[in-house]
Amino acid sequence: MKNLVLFTGLLLLMASCSKKTTEATTQKNTAKVEYDAPVATWKEHWFEHVQSLKRVFYDTSVVVYYDSDVRADITWPKTYMAQAWNYTKKTYGAFGKDSRLYIIYHAGKYSGGHPSTYMDASHDYHNVTDCGASDMNAWVSGTGNDIDLSTHEIGHIVEGASKGVHNSPAFSIWHDSKWMEIYQYDVYLGLGRSDDAVRWHNMKLSTTDNFPRANTHWYRDWFYPIYNDHGKTAALNGFFTLLAKYFPKRTYNNGVTTYPEYARDLNFGEFIHFWSGAAHADLKQLALTAFGDKDEQGNDWVAQLNKARTDFPGITY
Repeated sequence: MKNLVLFTGLLLLMASCSKKTTEATTQKNTAKVEYDAPVATWKEHWFEHVQSLKRVFYDTSVVVYYDSDVRADITWPKTYMAQAWNYTKKTYGAFGKDSRLYIIYHAGKYSGGHPSTYMDASHDYHNVTDCGASDMNAWVSGTGNDIDLSTHEIGHIVEGASKGVHNSPAFSIWHDSKWMEIYQYDVYLGLGRSDDAVRWHNMKLSTTDNFPRANTHWYRDWFYPIYNDHGKTAALNGFFTLLAKYFPKRTYNNGVTTYPEYARDLNFGEFIHFWSGAAHADLKQLALTAFGDKDEQGNDWVAQLNKARTDFPGITY
């Protein structure tokens, strides 16, 4: 709070208003406490989720909720998830006025995970990671898949709300997990978790997908070379910065306020163009090696790339 400079001429006025000032200050402080303290219980109302969640921890970075089947002695999320979220905000910018991450864990149900962002009404306008597991003793270790799945969901918040723009125009190209593979590697490195970074890197080197063609190595042949050779974290952030600056937008109303939203998806040639701009290098040959010359629908993306260079001349490399 900024210090108040009290001039001598106001002393009598201050004395006469001391009661009102005290009452106003008390009300202001009370309002601040109420704002800073998230609800103690939170009733789910999304997808098939219907649990009554209990708040187990909160600070200025994260708010952690468990359903009744998650072991109460599990404490790693309040530390690791705060570290991962703070690193994410440091890298990609803030995510809303209340930029805390609301973290939900389930045991014995809802296997997998999903995100939500502060722009979306579905999870009450919070940045959310919601993770479940079929195991009644899930989330005990705080290692391996526990942090992998949890970090993955944070990555979706980045792609869906980075730079104050709603939506992920690249999702139709990289699908659910390809962006997350390099995002998570960078998070583990950024947090000094070298063992997790090596574990994750080695696992993803052998991961293949059938899009845009069979036996595509997204991590090995595309994202890791960009990361390793063309700017590392800066290249990842640069992609979202360029999207927010140049890619077409429309207005999105979430029922409370409006935000800019990407008006359409990227085509594959535009995808290569924007990543080239982020890498400050022409990635056409890298893309041909990684993906071939056709997008997932069989279109010639080289022609799309040539048009993208004309349509978005502000992106140079």
